[in-house]
Amino acid sequence: MIWNPHYESMEREKLIKIQSERLCELVDRVYRKVPFYRKRMDEKGVKPRDIDHISNITKLPFLTKDDMRDVYPFKLLAVDPIDIVEVHTSSGTTGKPVVDAYTRQDIAIWSEAMARTLAMGDTSRTDSVHNAYGYGLFTGGLGVHYGARLIGANVIPISGGNTARQLAILQDFKSTVLTCTPSYSLYLAEAAGEQGLDFKKMSLRVGLFGAEPWSEGMRREIESKLHLKALDIYGLTEIIGPGVSSECEYQDGLHICEDLFYPEIVNPQTGEVLSDGEKGELVITTLTKQGTPVLRYRTRDITYLNHEPCRCGRTAVRMHRLLGRTDDMLIIRGVNVFPSQIEEVLLRIEGIEPHYQLVIDRREQLDNLEVLVEMNEKLFSDEIKNLERFEQEISEGLFAALGIHTRVKLVEPKSIPRSEGKAKRVVDKRQL
Repeated sequence: MIWNPHYESMEREKLIKIQSERLCELVDRVYRKVPFYRKRMDEKGVKPRDIDHISNITKLPFLTKDDMRDVYPFKLLAVDPIDIVEVHTSSGTTGKPVVDAYTRQDIAIWSEAMARTLAMGDTSRTDSVHNAYGYGLFTGGLGVHYGARLIGANVIPISGGNTARQLAILQDFKSTVLTCTPSYSLYLAEAAGEQGLDFKKMSLRVGLFGAEPWSEGMRREIESKLHLKALDIYGLTEIIGPGVSSECEYQDGLHICEDLFYPEIVNPQTGEVLSDGEKGELVITTLTKQGTPVLRYRTRDITYLNHEPCRCGRTAVRMHRLLGRTDDMLIIRGVNVFPSQIEEVLLRIEGIEPHYQLVIDRREQLDNLEVLVEMNEKLFSDEIKNLERFEQEISEGLFAALGIHTRVKLVEPKSIPRSEGKAKRVVDKRQL
């Protein structure tokens, strides 16, 4: 189901015209109302009159997460503070949090973007949406909530945590749509198995999972264990929250709401704009945001774009599911390694669970990567010599994919910590 065919299936020429008009208005507004942007544009020698088409966007300066922390809390506001009706922030675990302030119109835009996202999972007013994203300053819970309400679906605002209650509600309320992180969905499946519950007997038919990178291998695990269609959704606090892009039923890239968010792919080192199909860092400009609009925000997420129309009828550009993040990228003995690459290898191997942890340390000036892999009960009962052979097989598979040697250690079932939110995959002892 296409929620808004006018924009989601618009001809490219008409879309470019709308993007150009919105960018010109945005640049003029932030130059007049936000001293931070005016200073940055003046330093680059750019005036609003220089931006008369979307193709001129490369003349504008980039915005980074560090920039947004430097202007904490409200120095990016482009409206009177009295017009702000809601505020969200990032976690702030590595410094001051990033602040996103919303006007009533921003909430309406967010609701529209999330309605499109939910509709890609064929969500309608007949559905019950079990929303296990966290409510509060985190954008996940309320983003889904607003979109589901706009569609007219029944929203179950259960938020995160209390897994036993989550499973009871899923059964008793006959929820049809599940929204949470992909790692938490697998935790739900594991907890259900321990309670003797069968997801086949539940009413779920689709899950919309985001807030952390996940692989095709994890998708297969989720769909197999929860008996639903698993769709990838993408968003971030700095832009608006979830709803920036999402997969349709064909699971062939995430459709970006291009009339609202303009995407670019740039070389992470040089900032040069790359062509379709070239992997690089995703950069986003909020074309309609009022409260805290952003120009050319460097997301640190690695992906690539595809402008070919989708089989679903949408013409908006698609981004490939995240390949990793520039700040999550591990450099091991000069080789760039993303956790998602390791996950893809692990989840192709029978006998291991979709729970793993990467431990990095430094010995004699050399970086070493140890991959802790959780076994299932059947493998755990095997003889030691069989386990050693299995570890070697995994190690060889990782070497073929990564080009570096890793130490693989099989660990007992349920020994790797579970998460009710984003999974912690990497323990970097080099920084301890």
